[in-house]
Amino acid sequence: MEDATEDLQLHERLLHGDRGAFDELYRRYASQAYGLAFRVTRQQNLAQDVVHDAFLAMWRAPEAFDASRGSFRTFFLSMVHHRGVDLVRREQRLRARTEKAANLEPPADEDPADEVAEAGYLAVRRTQVREALTELPEAQRQVLEMAYFDGKTQVQIAEELQIPLGTVKTRTLAAMRKLRVALEETS
Repeated sequence: MEDATEDLQLHERLLHGDRGAFDELYRRYASQAYGLAFRVTRQQNLAQDVVHDAFLAMWRAPEAFDASRGSFRTFFLSMVHHRGVDLVRREQRLRARTEKAANLEPPADEDPADEVAEAGYLAVRRTQVREALTELPEAQRQVLEMAYFDGKTQVQIAEELQIPLGTVKTRTLAAMRKLRVALEETS
């Protein structure tokens, strides 16, 4: 009960633009908000975005909290939850649109011989790419396989391998350059 009373006092100060009150509310609720956002989004970077957006919204419009409808804690964590769910839904819609765009059927008036020739070329090229991949250093090959065969983002790869994001980007770039050179030699 004491925390709820202190929250109301901090909120009152926040209504008057008190940065110290905001900082105290951040200290009180940042870790809880992050834990909730992470459970909803299942990704560290998305959870951080959700928490940042929620605190920014609270700073910009502290009057959105109505003490007659419940505690500040409930209000704020509810806001985090809703923002997390909205973000996940937005990401799912974007992924669905991207997949739909990638799976467009070719126009009906295409020559079937082109499709056969393309399939033959792709089979040969796939073999060349797989052979070129075996020539890469293990660390570089691993990030490419995770990205292109497992469909993981660079952030996900960094989290799974427990290495910095910059290292994933460096390995990916180096591997792509080596593959390009190897594949130009086979063309």
